[in-house]
Amino acid sequence: MRRTLIFLVLAFPLAAGCSGGRVVPVSGRVTLNGQPLANVHVSFQPISAGNDHNPGGGSYAITDSDGRFTLRMVEGDAPGAVVGKHRVEITPRNTDDDADRRGKGAVVGVPARYNRNSDLTFTVEPGGTDKADFPLTAP
Repeated sequence: MRRTLIFLVLAFPLAAGCSGGRVVPVSGRVTLNGQPLANVHVSFQPISAGNDHNPGGGSYAITDSDGRFTLRMVEGDAPGAVVGKHRVEITPRNTDDDADRRGKGAVVGVPARYNRNSDLTFTVEPGGTDKADFPLTAP
């Protein structure tokens, strides 16, 4: 019994560390050339630093009509993002309505440099933030 208790006391902190860092609230706004960018997918993926090979899980959100978003964890759907530096991707959502409007020229896409090959980063501080803003530009 004592061995089991000692094992659990020693193993629990190690197991807790495997799940990544602390999760804090993160929200912000995406604009394109100063205008709100609605209905786009915002993705945060923690970047490994030093010996931390598992910085935690990613987060995502969909912007509202004013370009505002609030991140949620991919795994478990809890609100927030892991503390630390993240690679950020902002991609258009593909819906039938969007395809119809795009054909009529009403939908502005997200420039490719912010998509899969994005070099956008954002550092989530321990207190969280409501200022994770991305003022994107396009010619």
